[in-house]
Amino acid sequence: MVEHRFRKAGVDGPNPSIGFMNLEDKYDSPQKILTRLGKVVVAYSGGVDSTFLLKAPAAKLSVSRRGRWLRPIIGRALWSRSSERKAIVTGKRQLRLLLICGLFCGLSVSVSVFADDRPQWQERFTRNGISNETGLADTFDPATGKNIKWTARLGSESWTTPVIAAGRVFIGTNNDPPRDPRHKGDRGILFCFDEKDGTFLWQLMVPKLGPDPYLDWPRGGIVSSPSIEDDKVYVVSNRGEAMCLDIHGQSNGNDGPYKDEGVHMALGNKGGPNLEPFEVTDIDADIIWLFDIPNQAGTWPHDGAHSSILIDGDFLYINTSNGVDNTHKKIRRPDGPSLIVLDKKTGRLLARDHEGIGPRIFHCTWSSPALGFVNGRKLIFFGGGDGVMYAFEALKETPPEGKVEKLKRVWRFDCDPTAPKENVSQYMRNREVSPSNIKGMPVFYKDRIYVAHGGDIWWGKNEAWLKCIDATKTGDITESGLIWSCDLSRHCCSTSSIYDGLVFITDCGRMVRCIDAETGKVYWTHEAKGDMWASPLVADGKLYVATLRSEFLVFAATRNKRLISSVELDSRTASTPVAANGVLYVATMHKLYAIEKPGK
Repeated sequence: MVEHRFRKAGVDGPNPSIGFMNLEDKYDSPQKILTRLGKVVVAYSGGVDSTFLLKAPAAKLSVSRRGRWLRPIIGRALWSRSSERKAIVTGKRQLRLLLICGLFCGLSVSVSVFADDRPQWQERFTRNGISNETGLADTFDPATGKNIKWTARLGSESWTTPVIAAGRVFIGTNNDPPRDPRHKGDRGILFCFDEKDGTFLWQLMVPKLGPDPYLDWPRGGIVSSPSIEDDKVYVVSNRGEAMCLDIHGQSNGNDGPYKDEGVHMALGNKGGPNLEPFEVTDIDADIIWLFDIPNQAGTWPHDGAHSSILIDGDFLYINTSNGVDNTHKKIRRPDGPSLIVLDKKTGRLLARDHEGIGPRIFHCTWSSPALGFVNGRKLIFFGGGDGVMYAFEALKETPPEGKVEKLKRVWRFDCDPTAPKENVSQYMRNREVSPSNIKGMPVFYKDRIYVAHGGDIWWGKNEAWLKCIDATKTGDITESGLIWSCDLSRHCCSTSSIYDGLVFITDCGRMVRCIDAETGKVYWTHEAKGDMWASPLVADGKLYVATLRSEFLVFAATRNKRLISSVELDSRTASTPVAANGVLYVATMHKLYAIEKPGK
């Protein structure tokens, strides 16, 4: 396929004699750059196997490099395998390259230093909580402004992790206080800020579901972090709607095909009557398409829709947040899917799981999927609300119109095989015996899955574990797939950060752990002042950790414990720290901080 695309671009296959740059793809997809006779052809996989081609005169080419990361930053036409349409390269697309020989015939290539965006929660595909950023601050002070580049005001509760792409920063929150005076009271909000200085650009405002508060928890706001690709923002709203948004908002017009933003903003709040449609202004979101997961996929959200969308080529993999009703004893939609796949261009439902997870869900479905290649096969890894890890074959092509494919399971691993499996609601409030569920995301690393599970925070047993699973097996691998298990404290919402052979994870027992990735041996622990719902971040050789007691900790990311700094935040946080383009982002319930060393 790659060579075929090269031929279409006028290059007869890869030939090192004409200057060959091999791409080391950390997601295991084929990627190549060739230069020939004053032209450049770039082929790379935007969604693991969605190949893109780019041609431009060599004199016009500018390549930016940071360590082993390079990217073409050229305003030329780009041809997409999936759509065969032209688009503009903005300079934010990232390629990981290993340069193995020089460019041919003294080609003129200018080199600039840029860092990297963070367009989704955690590392793309693998969900590993690491970053290649360097030169990050190891301390800051919100009170004095030390190392604070800018601060943006959020709502009164902010449970999501910010994402950064194309010069913009996105984060979910609530509407307290409102930025747009037309919309008063409790709402879900997704803010878009300017990456340079934190200037507010636009917002997605979504009325609350109701009147049942357990469908859309009061003041929770939008609790799903968006995922961004090119000029599109993919997010799940507080109403459980999967949305595709224009990254520019309404500043470049209302693109459609969805044109009812004013009607959507006027939907009855908390189940009340609809209002008259609002005028759509420059600070409103531009919705491209919308898929109502509860109504169109047949699910029942609980507390709030909480999903980080996984983008793979033309496909969006989404956790549906299917769960119990307000009695906490009944799954209203037991036949509803836990994992669905949508077409990213149209929002059409393409596939779903058929694992019968619904009746076994303990409280809710919290975890979002990851992706990895195992034995040459692309797999989707998903933690079910029944405490079982599933691996599915990734979709290879778009199903015919009107057909919804069944996701093909490759393996299943019951993280808690001795826990109750039937009539699970009877174990609600039982702190000694209950099923497990999975709240954090699975991490794919060296043919292994690392996932935390245990009793539900509010309703389940006070036990939790981190499991390391062999992802190369097939079938029911509950017995054969376990490599090691490590006890955690009480409950765990964390997604692991795996770096230099070490696993870092936090839990709701106030513990930070450093664990050997191969053996599960615990090297060190640290007791924080409060529980941790946020996942850790490893970047620049440092481990960043945030707590629900307004404490922010920075450690050396090594097997020997070394606390570098402790920072007092303005309020508690459940948001994972993020590093992008040389800046560290820390979100509390009330504020978003952009943290940067002076003079950088």
